[in-house]
Amino acid sequence: MQPSGILETALYVTDVKVAAGFYADVLGMEVILRAGNESVFFRCGPGVLILFNVEKLKERPKGGLPIPSHGAIGPGHVCFSATRAEIAGWKSHLEANGIAIESEFDWPNGAHSLYFRDPSGNSIEFAEPQLWNLK
Repeated sequence: MQPSGILETALYVTDVKVAAGFYADVLGMEVILRAGNESVFFRCGPGVLILFNVEKLKERPKGGLPIPSHGAIGPGHVCFSATRAEIAGWKSHLEANGIAIESEFDWPNGAHSLYFRDPSGNSIEFAEPQLWNLK
């Protein structure tokens, strides 16, 4: 048995409203579901990116969904797939929106990556799929 793919990825944020604005307005991601100030779900290709307010997960009321508690301490990381030309476009777009580029480089296999932070300090990356030998 082996998983066939990643269905959802979660990042933990300090302010869901601010983070949701960043992912929707700056990254252009489509919101597919909001759960008050607890979480927001975005379509990302065939998968979903979920932003959770980690403090609200600790407060899950009795009678709610049977989701085990989870969360993270410190910044998380997610990498979005993009071509080299798209990464150059993202760099210009991010800089135009006042987002600092933390790092940009070529990996030993030739794949290009661009790193920056979301408003909660999570590490966000755009990288060419060849980073993992994906076409």
